[in-house]
Amino acid sequence: MRLPEGMTRDDLVALHRAHVWPPYTSADEHATRPPLVIVAAEGAWLEDADGRRLLDGNASWWTSALGHRHPRIVRAIRAQLEHLEHAAMGGATNVAAALLAKGLVEVAPPGLVRVHFSDDGSTAVEVAVKLAHQYWAQNGRPARTRFISLAGAFHGDTLGAVALGGVAAFRALFGPLLFDVMHAPDPGDDAAGWERLVEAVEQELTRDSDRIAAVVVEPLVQGAAGMRVWPAALLRRLRDATTRADTLLICDEVFTGYGRTGRMWASEHAGVTPDLLCTAKGFAAGALPMAATLATDRLWQGFSGGSARALMHGHTFCGHALGAAVALETLAIFRDEDVLGGVQHKQQLIARGFARIAALPGVVRTRSLGMIGAADLGAGGYGGQAGWRVYDEALLRGAYLRPLGDTVYVTPPLNTPDADLERLLDVLHDSIAAAHR
Repeated sequence: MRLPEGMTRDDLVALHRAHVWPPYTSADEHATRPPLVIVAAEGAWLEDADGRRLLDGNASWWTSALGHRHPRIVRAIRAQLEHLEHAAMGGATNVAAALLAKGLVEVAPPGLVRVHFSDDGSTAVEVAVKLAHQYWAQNGRPARTRFISLAGAFHGDTLGAVALGGVAAFRALFGPLLFDVMHAPDPGDDAAGWERLVEAVEQELTRDSDRIAAVVVEPLVQGAAGMRVWPAALLRRLRDATTRADTLLICDEVFTGYGRTGRMWASEHAGVTPDLLCTAKGFAAGALPMAATLATDRLWQGFSGGSARALMHGHTFCGHALGAAVALETLAIFRDEDVLGGVQHKQQLIARGFARIAALPGVVRTRSLGMIGAADLGAGGYGGQAGWRVYDEALLRGAYLRPLGDTVYVTPPLNTPDADLERLLDVLHDSIAAAHR
């Protein structure tokens, strides 16, 4: 939406500061740090109120998988609005939601056959947690109430998701409100650390399997922890360990799914089918809030036997027809435009770009996987400031690169044109160099 006639950028910022409570922002920062005023977007580009164009280097918090205003997505929204925007799914369904469930099962890891819809990644994870707990409670193992997640995990901002999280900045304050979770030890920055982490989970599953409801992971990449990449072979070991313990594996693919790691699902790199899989973000191409939790038939059958055994969760916008139409069209675009095939080439550009960045002064380490590239500029973690200096330099050079503290990264739209992607990588390189002077 453009600025209304007669309104200036400063007028809008004043309204924003007077009334909006923005995410992850202190009151002091809200009053002093000028926000970007985004009025339009197209493809990999954002446009602010001053007419400045900025490459969207993080796909608007990892969600605009197909860029902004993909013409087929725009048409799908308009077409669905001609018939139905939303109707409750209590005792009802709609065409888009039913077709989407079928399409999602067809591209999911084999064995995931049921789909529960919600509206964002946090809620998709909440559904998985509640579903796992209720499954054991009403199927003969009510003592299974504990969950295991990983150090550095981020699974969302609602309380159940926060309980699973392992990043202190998001979790510590809310400790008194959270349920019991074992967080596997921090792996640090080497492969041996990840081995120790998985060994700790395996040992806990052997020691306390009768009380563990599920192991919850972000497969292969921990996003908010600083784009930490971990080996597919260890995900395979976690799947094997949960199978031996006859407990559940939940894969939070909210960030890693929909091609971000180079395959449709990060779980595919390990040949793993989880018992529950959570998806959001790229699921509806960033156009509308839409999410889903996928489950196996075993779990579905555990909720049969009468109304008292129904899943006790029903989101108001479950199966939202407009969102479902967008997510259905997103699947069609992935197929028709061979989005995953394009990622195979673009991930090489990102890998080469970060190999070049690795040689810069001040860069501690780099890594890349699929359409993800990251560089650490210090040891300050999420609270570090080095990345914010790069952020400011990147804005001057025409890119929006929101950091994770001392980690700078790119997660651009999967279909970003090569020329734009190379420009984005050049901006990041030059911004790191300038910020280090």
